[in-house]
Amino acid sequence: MRWASAISQERGTAEAIGGAAAALRAELDGVAPDLVLAFVSPHHAAAYEQVPELVARELPGALLCGCSGGGIIGSGHEVEQGPALSLTAASLPGVELTQLYFSSDAGDESGDADAAALWRQRAGVPDEPVPSFLLLPDPFTSDAPALVAGLDAAYPTSCKVGGLASGGGRAGHNALFLGAETHRAGAVGVALSGDITVDTIVAQGCRPIGKPYAVTRCEQNAILELDGAPALDVLKALYDSLAADDRELLRTSLFVGLEMRADAVEFREGELLVRNIVGSVPELGALVIAASVHRFQVLQFLLRDAAAAAFDLERLLDAYQASGAAAPAGALLFSCLGRGEGLFGRADHDTDLFRERIGGVPMGGFFCNGEIGPVGGSTFLHGYTSSFGLFRSKAG
Repeated sequence: MRWASAISQERGTAEAIGGAAAALRAELDGVAPDLVLAFVSPHHAAAYEQVPELVARELPGALLCGCSGGGIIGSGHEVEQGPALSLTAASLPGVELTQLYFSSDAGDESGDADAAALWRQRAGVPDEPVPSFLLLPDPFTSDAPALVAGLDAAYPTSCKVGGLASGGGRAGHNALFLGAETHRAGAVGVALSGDITVDTIVAQGCRPIGKPYAVTRCEQNAILELDGAPALDVLKALYDSLAADDRELLRTSLFVGLEMRADAVEFREGELLVRNIVGSVPELGALVIAASVHRFQVLQFLLRDAAAAAFDLERLLDAYQASGAAAPAGALLFSCLGRGEGLFGRADHDTDLFRERIGGVPMGGFFCNGEIGPVGGSTFLHGYTSSFGLFRSKAG
């Protein structure tokens, strides 16, 4: 398995693809790629329909998948301002690739008794050997939460990673590349089966404040009691206990983390699903969050800022390095449009940290309208997150 990644800031689309492809050919040293992932800034929007043909001309025989992005990642660097186009190529011996397209009317049949079979039929991918999925939905025309939930039902042990296309402000303005076509709606992707392992790192960028609580009364997404006390009273007591800086941050950057492993014997911070607080019901002492909750689920209040996001990613990268997993041959990064320079004050924060902790792995990707990755054994759509896919052969 060999990976290579290149990025071009040429304004001309043909020139950008030609330059990036030449860099890939040099890095692959004559090995023909099986898969090419293209991420393209909206400065190339007038030529979106030409991208598949231009890539095929430069890198014939490779399966193309990709999308538009409001910021582009390639060759381990992040470009958020100005034109950018990245190509990431992989030679994948022993790996079967299946291209995936889900139309905009591919919805949720969670109430159907055979929903898993319907999603397997849609994907057209055998469940053995266990496939991994790269998913690139359009945020305006694809129900991404239903897509990942459906694929989780159909392929419960499969890894799913990806991000929502960005760069366009309304339906029809993003581009999704698959094979020889450019789509303007739905979701595209690739299933990878055979001699490949996809590891994931999902950095949600928060730090805990206070202690974990048990949800003792709730209704759908309304939390009435934590540890037997009204939820708003618990939050007020937590606020009073904080230092002045954290009190100020709590006013604008407070989130909750939910423990997602129902079978877990003890709480583990790394398996929290981060969700927004969307309101309150003062007369009930209740908090309303952007997720359904169940009784006795563990909840942790969280704060998000640049320091927390940096620490969270450092912790996760160090844990991956310490896990003993074989070094990845290639990586993809799907990062939120709210991260990058706007959060950290400089470009290349996440890619530099990855290189420092994991090494000089070829990496492409883009800044997304939502990030896809697993938490606690299930796949979710995230925000403000950097979701990494790390690719290696099963043999290491």
